[in-house]
Amino acid sequence: MIFLDTRRFIIAITPAIIIISAIYLSDRHDREPLKLLMLTYIFGALAVIPILIVEEFLLSINIFSGTLDALYTAFIVAGFTEEFFKRLVVLKIPYKTKYFNEKLDGIVYGVFSAMGFATVENIVYVVYRYANNPHVGLYRGIFSVPAHAIFGVTMGYYLSLAKFDTVERRSNKNFWRSLYMPILLHGTFNFILMANIPQLSLLFIPYVIYIWWINQKKLSKFIYDSKNRVIDIDREE
Repeated sequence: MIFLDTRRFIIAITPAIIIISAIYLSDRHDREPLKLLMLTYIFGALAVIPILIVEEFLLSINIFSGTLDALYTAFIVAGFTEEFFKRLVVLKIPYKTKYFNEKLDGIVYGVFSAMGFATVENIVYVVYRYANNPHVGLYRGIFSVPAHAIFGVTMGYYLSLAKFDTVERRSNKNFWRSLYMPILLHGTFNFILMANIPQLSLLFIPYVIYIWWINQKKLSKFIYDSKNRVIDIDREE
């Protein structure tokens, strides 16, 4: 029994560890302090506490049924609550530090916060809630945990645009985009699965591929910008 629990625990935490390792290594030119990254990750994990409290409250006042219930649960209960608190972690911990000094940093910290939450969520699902279903760990490792990373990329992308834009109007617009864009992506991801509409479920894999593609482009753009920034600094010296 202990062996099985250990194995499930390893299965539960492995996807997030792989993702944060990959995102850390992608920041090749001006890496963030490990202490600040781990602080962001830990508080992302601790965000589970207020998230559960708010989600329980929102579920208790749910008056909808059928498709409206799926919409409410996907976009408000899960999408809004989880993305709000994951973003709050980034805003309160790394966002105003001197280390958040280039656009790629927003994505790095956004993913670390998201993976902190996703790690705890995955442990709950894989080790406890669905311990007797071996397919849950596989499904969540392929889809759910990477999806949280994608939402983290989106959030961090727009936070960086907001932070480094000198035009206040554009900065404010991107600041709010950093909240509602991840909510839209997250809510759509959940709704496709929750709606119980066969025709809609056919869109799930194409949707996952699409959001992965657009966010890979965001990440690649900021990696390129980071490289050029370091080159420019070297030239000035």
